[in-house]
Amino acid sequence: MFDFLLKQPKQSFNHSQLVGDLLDNRYQELVVKHHIQYDDGQIRVLGHLQHLLNSISELINTESPDVFNRLIYKPKKTAKSLYIFGDVGRGKSMLMDVFFDACPIKLKRRVHFHAFMQEVHDYMYQWRKNNEGDPLPPLAKKIRQESLLLCFDEFQVTDIADAMLLSRLFSRLLKLGDLFVATSNQHPDDLYKNGLQRDLFLPFIELVKQSTEILELLAKEDYRLAYFKSIKTAFYVKSEDAGSEFLQQRFNELTNNGGTEEKALVVKGRSVLFSKVHGDILYSSFDELCARNLGSADYLEIANEFKIIFIADVPFFSLEIKDKIRRFVTLIDALYEQKIKLICTVAVEIENLYLEDIGFDIKRTLSRLIEMQSERYYSM
Repeated sequence: MFDFLLKQPKQSFNHSQLVGDLLDNRYQELVVKHHIQYDDGQIRVLGHLQHLLNSISELINTESPDVFNRLIYKPKKTAKSLYIFGDVGRGKSMLMDVFFDACPIKLKRRVHFHAFMQEVHDYMYQWRKNNEGDPLPPLAKKIRQESLLLCFDEFQVTDIADAMLLSRLFSRLLKLGDLFVATSNQHPDDLYKNGLQRDLFLPFIELVKQSTEILELLAKEDYRLAYFKSIKTAFYVKSEDAGSEFLQQRFNELTNNGGTEEKALVVKGRSVLFSKVHGDILYSSFDELCARNLGSADYLEIANEFKIIFIADVPFFSLEIKDKIRRFVTLIDALYEQKIKLICTVAVEIENLYLEDIGFDIKRTLSRLIEMQSERYYSM
């Protein structure tokens, strides 16, 4: 239950390797590789993450499992959870990923907050099929057994059911010794603002403020915007293998080699599943987006959920795939209106995507695709 050490049980962690400038060194590597630009605001937040990393390393730097277990259940005061908020694209998720990758415990998890809450509801639904009473105590115990550290990306509350659950669930997790790092676009005081029965949510806001260190990331510029300005092209016309390599390299650079997870968007009671998501970045394909029976409502939800979308294998437009092209037109309209950034691989240059009459006008779509590669569009 408390197997938090990495797979060599007799090996102790070298505390000196974890303290000091570890995160700063990894940050500087990203700067040198031109993945990000140096920013004083990011460095300030990184210092707080380093302090938490040092505290966690102290908790595990012991050869006595009994001592270690007591420390986990009663963490030192220096091991305090972090809540990081700020504008979109300022590097919150990137900094959390640098911290997460460096954290030397086995039981840790990085998850989009929406996906986490969906798992909470699914667990409660299944538990109530065979049990009576409150499902939250066993749920909290299960989460605690699986993760000492939880890193939540895109922490937000838009649903009254979530608002009602959070205070009770997180109170239990904190008592069990779980640590959190959360990123959000909102200060805790602004969570679930103007929501239904918000007064019931206020205790959770107070819990967050009391149990976490709240940090505002005041970076000068959207670092992802700077990245788009620095690359030569976001639309790649080459063979299939080279195109896949191009997309994966861009994806790794934008996510700091981050992992991916499945994500389901709920649209009018339907679940639209995507297999490769990292925070607000979607790695998809022409067929995943356009071969399924999706419509404008689905594409609007996609545009609301993601800020950057990778689309692999946009084909030459022909009569044989007329329905797919029609959906693609609707998709691009939705993404263009929300100023979503695109990185694509395409069969041919955009202006040569079609040569025959396919029954509807796609000139506007092609024009928008060309504009979506411009520095002016990236700056919107």
